[in-house]
Amino acid sequence: MTDKIEVEYTREHWELLGRLRAEAQALTRPLAEAHIEALVYGSIARGDVHSGSDVDVFIPSPPAPTILETLIERAGIQTANREIIQATPTYAAKGYIHADENRSYSFPLVQLRTHEREFYDFAGSLTPRQLQDDDRVPGVDKHLKLIEPTETGHTETPIQGREGAVAKALGVGVTIVLDRVRTLQRRERIGRTGVYIKRPLAPDETFGDVYQQLTRTRPALRRRMRMK
Repeated sequence: MTDKIEVEYTREHWELLGRLRAEAQALTRPLAEAHIEALVYGSIARGDVHSGSDVDVFIPSPPAPTILETLIERAGIQTANREIIQATPTYAAKGYIHADENRSYSFPLVQLRTHEREFYDFAGSLTPRQLQDDDRVPGVDKHLKLIEPTETGHTETPIQGREGAVAKALGVGVTIVLDRVRTLQRRERIGRTGVYIKRPLAPDETFGDVYQQLTRTRPALRRRMRMK
C-alpha cells in the first residue's frame, strides 16, 4: 500500500482511549444485559481518538423505542434530548437519544438497506464483547484514510483510487465505499450541508407518534419506507 504512514500513540492517547471506552461500556451495558445488539463505531472502535471524539452507540435491530428509553433510564443514564433525523430523502430515518453533546444512541426507524448497514463496518465498529476485550478494528475516518490498528498505534492510508481493495479489506460492498468518498469529497468542497429532516421531540412525544406524523406530510419519507 502506498502513502501509508505509521502513527505511534502516546501514553496520554492510550489513557484517553481507555476513558472513552469506559464511557462506551457504560452506555452499552443496559442493552447488552437485555440481549439487544449494539455497536460502538468510529474512532473509538479504531483507536484514533482525540479529545472531542464522539461515543456513538448504534442499535441495528431495535425493539420499540419506548423499550430502549426505559432501559436507558433504568440504568441511570441521563438523556439531554431526542430527535428524528433523515440525512437525505433516500436514506433511512433514524431516532437519536442524546445522553450528552458527544454521547448518543441511534437506531433506524425503517429497515436498513445493505449499504446503510455496512456504513458501520466501513467506519469500524465493535460489539460490547469486543469492547470489553479491548479489541480495535480497521475502518475509514472522515478524511478518507483507512485506519489499521497496530500494537503501538495505527497506520493510515488514503483510500481514493483504492476503493475496491478497501471494500475487500473491510468486508463491505464497494457501493458504500464509493458513496462515502462522494459524500465526504462534496463536504470538503462546499462544507457541511443540512439534513433533509431534523425533528426534535418534545418531552411528552414518542418516536412512533412523531414518525407517523412526519410520514403524513413528507412524501419522500413514505417512499423510503417502501424501499428495500
